[in-house]
Amino acid sequence: MAVRAEIHARLEAAFAPERLEVIDESESHRGHGGWREGGETHFRVVIRAPAFAEMGRVARHRAVHAAIGPELVGRIHALAIDVAG
Repeated sequence: MAVRAEIHARLEAAFAPERLEVIDESESHRGHGGWREGGETHFRVVIRAPAFAEMGRVARHRAVHAAIGPELVGRIHALAIDVAG
């Protein structure tokens, strides 16, 4: 399964978000550190879910990272997160 699809599936399962976008921005980082041929190195996540309503910014980011899991996070170079409740 593609990394983008794995991230999407894990966040969908963990938070049942009202809005979820997982954007592979790897191509715009071609030649930069962490970039690999074939992409799937740099991602942007936009997620809106009621589960985040009572969390602060750091807790939201930690929850997203936990849901994605350390193994999958370890396979990517950069993850930008835009999260709200």
